[in-house]
Amino acid sequence: MEMDAQELQTLKNRYDIIGNDPALNRALETAVAIAPTDLTVLIEGESGTGKENIPHIIHQYSRRKTGKYLAVNCGAIPEGTINAELFGHEKGAFTGAVGERKGYFEEANGGTLFLDEIGELPKETQAMLLRVLQNGEYMKVGSSKVEKTDVRVICATNVNLSYAVATGKFRQDLYYRINSIQIQMPPLRERKSDIYLLFRKFSSDFSQKYGTCRVTLDLGAIQRLSAYRWPGNIRQLKNVAETVTAIESRPLRGGDDRVELGSEVIGRYLPDEQDSLLPAHASGAPAGGATPFSDTDKQMIIKAILDLKQEVDALKVRVDGQAPAVAAEPHHGYIAQPVADEPEEQFAAYEETHLPEVNMRQMSDELIERALARHGGKVKPAAAELGISERTIYRKLAEKKKKG
Repeated sequence: MEMDAQELQTLKNRYDIIGNDPALNRALETAVAIAPTDLTVLIEGESGTGKENIPHIIHQYSRRKTGKYLAVNCGAIPEGTINAELFGHEKGAFTGAVGERKGYFEEANGGTLFLDEIGELPKETQAMLLRVLQNGEYMKVGSSKVEKTDVRVICATNVNLSYAVATGKFRQDLYYRINSIQIQMPPLRERKSDIYLLFRKFSSDFSQKYGTCRVTLDLGAIQRLSAYRWPGNIRQLKNVAETVTAIESRPLRGGDDRVELGSEVIGRYLPDEQDSLLPAHASGAPAGGATPFSDTDKQMIIKAILDLKQEVDALKVRVDGQAPAVAAEPHHGYIAQPVADEPEEQFAAYEETHLPEVNMRQMSDELIERALARHGGKVKPAAAELGISERTIYRKLAEKKKKG
């Protein structure tokens, strides 16, 4: 279904969506087109791309719009309680279950249930979800009675589910079941023409709220804003726009009601991209089972490994008083020394000669620690920057505490 320009703009105004990117328009048109059906929908996209707008649109344009709409962040619910949260529990089913509780599938009966971060579900919960999607049946925790529900399920993920299936972390049958319709939300770096529109919107809203002058950008500042990669996507851009407005604007006192900023000023508010060592999202594995990483992701992973290896090598020199057998070359950008012409060849060649030397768990822990340090120990912004769930960081911190 292709919507005309007026219909599309009305939809955007209703849900406060800014932008004219073709990929964004295609996602919105798809949402409206499949809304009247009961097909399960999978929304893919990096963290902060606005995936949460799509299930709202689907629900409001569906025959279920008078029913309940519930949104659940699967990555924010502890593994030990997620079954009870989704399917409910009987009194005494576990310690603390002082009474019977309805789950989200019961609460949303006749309506729509949005399961965000679906890739974070434990394997046991995945099996229970598959059953309720296939025949509408489930059992509460601690009960042997089969319950029925009629719920339209919409899922979202910021991880590569096909890769999770290949590595055994996500059930293949569930993946095919939830992937009836796929909607891809484009990352902000691919929506160059929308970046300044969004900045202007966020800055204007902030100015109106606090009674400050409007912030505008000169051409150089707009170009610098558009050239930035935005690993945190729209969420990150909003934070930057509000911070810039709060610091660089001034209270309204008559006369000129705007402040124009240049490239140098804007540059002070854009974090160094080299600090963001993890890819926010791999958009999907190519057909035929090829590598699940995008070219940029491969380069960023290699850089992360090189950084950590250099630190280890430097530590060896300090401890042993001698240089390591193979010294890491100084590196600039994402790859220290090109080992082949194509990104796949670069990754394969580097993987063959270097990856066995690297402890991947240590690399993951190190990246999380750096992100937490940059955000003053706050888990939510660190998780958003790295493109992982908050629960993953909490689990890592718990493991570290247990070891130490």
